[in-house]
Amino acid sequence: MGNWIVNHGLDTFILVVWMGINIFLFVHFYLFYDLGPQFFYTRQLLGSALAWARAPAAVLNFNCMLILLPVCRNLLSLIRGSFVCCGRTMRKQLDKNLSFHKLVAYMIALMTAVHTVAHLLNVEWFINSRHGRYGFLAGNLSALEDDEDDHETFLNPVQSDSTTPTIFAFTTIAGLTGVVITLALILIITSSMEVIRRSYFEVFWYTHHLFIVFFAGLVFHGYGRIVRSQVTTDPPHNTTFCKDQPENWGKIPECPIPQFAGGFPQTWMWVIGPMVIYLCERLLRFVRYLQTVRYKKIVMHPSKVLELQLLKSGFKMDVGQYVFLNCPEISELEWHPFTMTSAPEEDFFTVHIRSAGDWTDRLIKMVENLPEGTLICQNGPFGTASEDVFDYEVSMLVGAGIGVTPFASILKSIWYKFKDSNPKLRTRKIYFYWLCRETHAFEWFADLLQVLEKEMEERGMRDFLIYKLYLTGWDHTHAAQVMVNFDKDTDVITGLKQKTHYGRPNWDKEFEQVRHENPSSVVGTFLCGPPALATDLERRCVKYSDVDPRKTKFYFNKENF
Repeated sequence: MGNWIVNHGLDTFILVVWMGINIFLFVHFYLFYDLGPQFFYTRQLLGSALAWARAPAAVLNFNCMLILLPVCRNLLSLIRGSFVCCGRTMRKQLDKNLSFHKLVAYMIALMTAVHTVAHLLNVEWFINSRHGRYGFLAGNLSALEDDEDDHETFLNPVQSDSTTPTIFAFTTIAGLTGVVITLALILIITSSMEVIRRSYFEVFWYTHHLFIVFFAGLVFHGYGRIVRSQVTTDPPHNTTFCKDQPENWGKIPECPIPQFAGGFPQTWMWVIGPMVIYLCERLLRFVRYLQTVRYKKIVMHPSKVLELQLLKSGFKMDVGQYVFLNCPEISELEWHPFTMTSAPEEDFFTVHIRSAGDWTDRLIKMVENLPEGTLICQNGPFGTASEDVFDYEVSMLVGAGIGVTPFASILKSIWYKFKDSNPKLRTRKIYFYWLCRETHAFEWFADLLQVLEKEMEERGMRDFLIYKLYLTGWDHTHAAQVMVNFDKDTDVITGLKQKTHYGRPNWDKEFEQVRHENPSSVVGTFLCGPPALATDLERRCVKYSDVDPRKTKFYFNKENF
């Protein structure tokens, strides 16, 4: 349990607080509408469906307030920068922004379903009450009209005997906006599935921007005011005394005709702040979109990896950060995230792009056919977990395939820091693991490792950087070549002094080694790779951490885009 708290304690606390607020809002408003005396007559028409409709609405307001904030990337980068004085555990929560965004979206979907079903029942019961099917009291309440001054004092919004649920849905503000909101939400959620997002990105992009329609409908939805409560009259209407004699309403002083009013719309007060913040976010992105990006160098590496060295006025970055790139000639709408492989000390920024889909394939072909390069637009940079790598005494960097890119930036920055004898370098040791399926994938990164290897030897710091390369896919030809060149000082694949390993790492052995070599150290474990590997490493961090401050602790960090 102690090990688990080290890595997941704050995550769990935040989720418990979030879920606690959701539960509190649901229970509070359920009881408010189910027991509140001002809704006594309303419940005579609708029964418990009133509370079942209004309680989810309160939860929806809260979560719709939250849903936009995790995707305000510039805001998150600003917060990350302002949290430098705070603990890294707090900053690590910002890297789970998309997971929280999805979690909030699931809650919105669930509450929307409950809210919609309850209101469908409410409409049916409004109509039945209008037709007198629920008794004398419900019939009299449904027959109430506006007062003499034409103030809307009625209770039942169904004021015509010919109204049907379909007519109500498309002729009232609440009904029409409810239909629009529900359809928009269904399209947003279904198009967000992994298979659609990866294979049909433009479908995902277009439908996700239906959130504009969703929020517009959400703001106006409450102005329908179909849920109405009893208001105080002079003289007051004694509900306990009058509920059994509606025929005397307006005839005796104790029972004036009851009057009702719709609640003031409150949703806009919940969402206006996040909507303004998100609007500022998009304006900032648009300004950056208009800024010119120039090419410094274009390199085509083996394994269909394209290296772009780019220049942009006023551009500043930190290690491990990423940018979004757009190629208008391919699509003006598609923006894709790429981790920068350059160091902050360089006067340009670099991205390595692997062929992994239609967009990247088309970009690589266009650049190959146009030596001067095609038009590229850039947005960012945005912060990631890797920014914190130098805050740890010891760091374990794990990259899978092209997932090595954030660590290229880190290792380059280390080289510059050693070159300039930077006294602020806090990190004492780095363990670097790179897993690749093909031998060619190592080639574009081997040069940097060779430079670092030489630099460490010259400074007598050979143990500062320990790197292990793993080839997870090979054939008999590779095996035979390795056997022939086994006695050479350098690796036959990479040309490095560190020999390439075949197969996958034994993570238990690796973590045990790191713990043994670094007693009482705080170790940051950073991954840019597939979810399965993330799950494996996260379990190891929990397994080998210790709450005793005199022993080693592992903190897991994963890149999320």
